This record gives sequence, C-alpha cells and structure tokens, in this order.
Amino acid sequence: MWWIILLIVIVLASSLRVIKQYERAVIFFLGKYTGTRGPGLIILIPVLERMTRVYLRTVTMDIPTQKIITKDNVSIDIAAVAYYHIVDPSKSVIAIENVYQAVNQISQTTVRNIVGRFSLDQLLSQTGDINEQIKNVIDAHTEPWGAEVTAVEIKDIVLPDNMQRAMAREAEAERERRAKIVAAEGEMQAAMKLGEAADVMAKHPVALQLRTLQTMAEISTEKNSTIIFPAQFMTTVAEAVKTINNDSKVS
Repeated sequence: MWWIILLIVIVLASSLRVIKQYERAVIFFLGKYTGTRGPGLIILIPVLERMTRVYLRTVTMDIPTQKIITKDNVSIDIAAVAYYHIVDPSKSVIAIENVYQAVNQISQTTVRNIVGRFSLDQLLSQTGDINEQIKNVIDAHTEPWGAEVTAVEIKDIVLPDNMQRAMAREAEAERERRAKIVAAEGEMQAAMKLGEAADVMAKHPVALQLRTLQTMAEISTEKNSTIIFPAQFMTTVAEAVKTINNDSKVS
C-alpha cells in the first residue's frame, strides 16, 4: 500500500504549480485552450492538462542600429529602445510563436519606414513626435498578439563625419550672424542716442563746452596724460563760465 500512497503523492506534487504575481498560466486541456489561471497556487490535471507561463512585466527591448536614408538623402545610423508588456496572455501564446522576436522585427521595420519620411532637421527637432508615431504603428501591429507597446525612444543618432563638420560650420555661421545683428542693433541704438544728444546740445551751446570739460576731468584722473589747452578753447571756457554765472544770478 505504501507505494500507492507514494504514487498519489508524486502525482499530486506534479499537479501543483505556483504562479507568481507577474505571471499567468495559459492552460491547455488535451491541446485545447481552456483558460488563464494565476497568480497563486493552481492544480493541473495530470497528463491531460499542460500550461505555458507568460510574463506580464514590462520588457525593455533594444532595437538594433538601423542604417536609414532620410527624406533629404542623408545617410544616418539610428538606435532605439522599445517598452512593451503582455496584456492578453492567451493571444501571446496562441496567436504568435515568439512575441519578443515578432515585436523586435516589426520595430526595426517601423523605425526605418517612419524615420525615412522626415528630413534630418525634422528628425533632430521633432524627436518626440516621431517617437509617438513609431509607437502607434508598432502598437497597432502587436495588438492582435496580446502585447501593448507603451513607449519607443530614439536613443542614438549617428551622423557621417562630413555631415557633422557641415553642421558645425552652419552652427558657427549662425552664431556669427546673430553676433553681427546684435552689434548692428547696438550701433543703431547708440547712433539714435547720439542724435538726441546732438539735438539737445544744438539748443544749448554751453552744454557742449561743459561736456568737454567733464571729459577732460575724467582724463585727468589717470594722472598720466598731459593736456594742452588752445587759447581759443580757453576763451570758450571763459564764455561758458560767464554764461553759468549769469544763469545763477537770474535764478
């Protein structure tokens, strides 16, 4: 009798399965799908039932580097990464042989097709929109397989050496252009202010002389210059001082 008890224990032990929280068991009874079980402890009918484990955790999948020609005929190398998880365990087992390989292959094809529709400038400036388009196309293909693509990100764009040099020259030329524009705007504003100052001095001739005296005072603070006053200038200075004194008496 002991061997019968031992046989029953062995059969029961072989019938028990522990399914983790992030797993599901797809059950087949004599080859026919009967349902999905888990998580926790499940019991299978010996010999008659078989199960396939399916993982529900998000899978990080590297999309190999693709050599792509952009819309403006620039050859580039692009590497990307995709994130997906299983939402329907039964479809991922019944509808597709290897869901990981299938998602990987459709991702490579989609990256080539979508990126090839854009120019290099668009690819560099609109990466977020391009990532969203790639994700939507891949997700539409993987839905019948029970997989959902949550994100696709372009992580590396490799440009040819000659294109990198050309872009560097373009960026340098753009910076020089902005610098010249800023300098020109500064000159224009300075000219406008000088014009306004000239108009004020034209109405008040003494202001010009006072400005000259102030400039000389600023120069003399350095104590390393010799200033020579022409006689005509001294006459002008005397007139300016006389005018100031007259204005003071009037006020």
